[in-house]
Amino acid sequence: MSEPVVAQKAPFEKQLKPGTVWWCRCGRSSKQPFCDGSHAGTEFEPVKVEIGKEGKYWFCGCKHTNKQPFCDGTHNSLS
Repeated sequence: MSEPVVAQKAPFEKQLKPGTVWWCRCGRSSKQPFCDGSHAGTEFEPVKVEIGKEGKYWFCGCKHTNKQPFCDGTHNSLS
């Protein structure tokens, strides 16, 4: 399996309203942390996220979280 591109070694903080967003799993999107279709031709697919409550959300930027799509601090252990 290929490794995703590390978009940034920190979470993306987003203020969101209820609805659906698609988290970029490949790290190639120019609209981080959300998908723009740049995964086409790779083995990666975006992750559908249903936002139920308006508020701040911290999406993983390093793409290595164990709690996809949200940050779990894994970026602190990347070299």
